[in-house]
Amino acid sequence: MRTVLLYEYAIVRVVPRPEREEFLNAGVILACAPRRFLEARVRIDRSRLAAFGPGLDLELVEAHLAAIPILCAGGPAAGPIGRLSQRERFHWLTAPRSALIQTSVVHTGWCADPVAALDDLARRMVDMPATAGSPSA
Repeated sequence: MRTVLLYEYAIVRVVPRPEREEFLNAGVILACAPRRFLEARVRIDRSRLAAFGPGLDLELVEAHLAAIPILCAGGPAAGPIGRLSQRERFHWLTAPRSALIQTSVVHTGWCADPVAALDDLARRMVDMPATAGSPSA
């Protein structure tokens, strides 16, 4: 019998102008306490972001996004946040903020494999779906 595990996740968003509350999904953070799992998948389509947020410093956005998986992993590379427990790091990463990088509210789900669940969420919530007539459709 497969073990079914509870997980929590939040969508990572790039919010070029927080006052407009418009965003572009750029990643997913997933925590699964029974497996002591905390990881993120982050990626951004530079052309979509440039069109969505003209004048946005894309290198700055990418640097902030690149820090998220490092913070999930913890340890010395993650600085002071890296010394927190996984649970504390997840809550720090998903805390509400009014900034360029934000997260959605925390959602829950059930899975047998947190890595597969994270990859599936990233595919469904971050990647652009193929459209009819596109080369990948």
